[in-house]
Amino acid sequence: MGSALPGLPADGARRVVIESITPCVDGGRFAAKRIVGERLVVEADVFADGHDAVSCAVLHRAEHEREWQRLRMVPLGNDRWQAAVEIVDLGRHLYTVCGWVDPLETWRGDLAKKHDAGQDVSVDLARGAQLIHACAARVRGAAERELNAWADELVAGSTPVAERVARAQDATLHALAWRHPDPELVLTREPPLVLVADRERARFSSWYELFPRSTVQGAGAPAVTGRTPRHGTFRDCEARLPHIAALGFDVLYLPPIHPIGKTERKGPNNAPSTSPRDPGSPWAIGGDGAGHTAIHPELGTIDDLRRLIARAGELGIELALDIAFQCSPDHPYVREHPEWFLERPDGTIQYAENPPKKYQDIYPFHFETSAWRELWEELARVVEFWAHEGVKIFRVDNPHTKPFGLWEWLIERVKRCTPEAIFLAEAFTRPKVMYRLAKAGFTQSYTYFAWRNTRDEIVRYFTEITRPPVSDFFRANLWPNTPDILTEYLQYGGRAAFIARLVLAATLGASFGIYGPAFELMEHTAREPGSEEYLDSEKYQIRSWDLERPESLAELVALVNRIRREHPALQSDARLVFHGSDNDTLVAYSKTTPDLSDAILTIVNLDPHHSQSGWIDLDLRSLGLDSDRPFQAHDLLSGARFLWRGARNFILLDPAQGAAHVLHLKRRVRSERDFDYFG
Repeated sequence: MGSALPGLPADGARRVVIESITPCVDGGRFAAKRIVGERLVVEADVFADGHDAVSCAVLHRAEHEREWQRLRMVPLGNDRWQAAVEIVDLGRHLYTVCGWVDPLETWRGDLAKKHDAGQDVSVDLARGAQLIHACAARVRGAAERELNAWADELVAGSTPVAERVARAQDATLHALAWRHPDPELVLTREPPLVLVADRERARFSSWYELFPRSTVQGAGAPAVTGRTPRHGTFRDCEARLPHIAALGFDVLYLPPIHPIGKTERKGPNNAPSTSPRDPGSPWAIGGDGAGHTAIHPELGTIDDLRRLIARAGELGIELALDIAFQCSPDHPYVREHPEWFLERPDGTIQYAENPPKKYQDIYPFHFETSAWRELWEELARVVEFWAHEGVKIFRVDNPHTKPFGLWEWLIERVKRCTPEAIFLAEAFTRPKVMYRLAKAGFTQSYTYFAWRNTRDEIVRYFTEITRPPVSDFFRANLWPNTPDILTEYLQYGGRAAFIARLVLAATLGASFGIYGPAFELMEHTAREPGSEEYLDSEKYQIRSWDLERPESLAELVALVNRIRREHPALQSDARLVFHGSDNDTLVAYSKTTPDLSDAILTIVNLDPHHSQSGWIDLDLRSLGLDSDRPFQAHDLLSGARFLWRGARNFILLDPAQGAAHVLHLKRRVRSERDFDYFG
């Protein structure tokens, strides 16, 4: 028995083809990302058979709205079309592309050609009137009357043909008719694509990490080699806020602030044995009957935290809290929900391991439990609890060790109620895993920046993450150090290495952060050779920091952050351009505003031990500069001013004097003798 013949398609009259819509993350499976105030530039290939004219539009709306907004697309050539949508609201948006073979537009073009050739166009005018009357029948009110009147004018025999042909080209009336195409001819790409619009801090932010228990200063803060410092409190942390504000940071990130378990508590340098005064790791969450929605009693109370959030806000700083979905053996979850953990054959609970490393003080959740629904609901409740307390930024610990589906569900749930929420993924893992987490909803992501040290590594990596398709869903947050990461470059590079990594992080990335006191004071001693762990790490003990030490980088950090605030070019990663150099130890790159009114060129000597020189070859067009006119390069770090002309310019960087230039490029010279005349 033969197979049944295929039936006729339902949309055979729709001749248009829509392909290759951008942005489109994994075929529309995930949302693209933009910032409120930015434009969503949508492109698509739209074409049809034959020679008829094609029209197309972007349809867009906020997810909660019912009515679609229609924005006409313009041709780019080769059947590629584009339109730019202004994003004005936080939250989720929908967008798609529709297209149709446009008989009225085809008629307008053909009519003009025939009339210019001296041909009789009376039938063509009648055909146009017919098309316009049909369009008028699809609308009501003033639009209907305008279109019908227009159609009647085209066949008014008392009017000269030339006037009627001219009237047929009326742009305003064609625009009115364009808004009401025959729905039988319109093809709309289904389902619509999703866009998540975040607030500006998702794109541009400066993070400072500290342990609140290590914020005691003055007489109560002896050196680590002396007696144990007093446990810091939120009030001590509050006293540190003016310093952080003076450094120019707008996000203060605190590691977990919850009670710390005592069972299997780790001692200094991750030692398996402890003394009674060892505070333990903040990531071993839970103790004394309290867990993820409680505060460590030595830090203070919920009222103290609220006060800290409020005082930080007065200084332009937001508080970011750590979300670490794991437990100490003393966490109430272990007793109340044993089904959320993996029981080993010997009856004990599986603790965290990264062989050969063992973390007996931490129990990971078992996400393959049959009770996963209840577990997910509880974890969402934890985040919602802190969001209700005024925390809108969350740094998530090791998200790559939890299900992607959990994050996709949890982040969307939280952001529906708190659309201004920001989630930073701390996932130093494989590239595809990092990207999947970003697609699942993480607002920002840690990167491989800490380990990209050569010019080639930097150029290849940042070219990848700052351009579509990756930049449609992935936002980088660059950290030269963290409590877990003290790179070899920082261990042995000296002051110049810290300066170079600071400048790179702050100018390559619109968002960056430092593990604060350790970076300011250039802490560089590893626990042992070959390790990236700090000796006497704050993860396991209370530290005291003399922030007034004369060698502190605080002044430079404050200057770099001030440069970032004053120059919009550094507040986005969208226009990062690398420039040529004949010396591989010099990396040169620029950022500009879309209108080229602000241009910053950064050049960094990647060799922290030796002077390096070479010729930089600038892409003048990307900088908005003319090849035949001089321009000023004002070093915002040193204050020096250089007069350059053309694309090729010489650079010398001595790490003992300055490891980098951050150059504000100014054009429109009136006099080469007076730099003050530069615009």
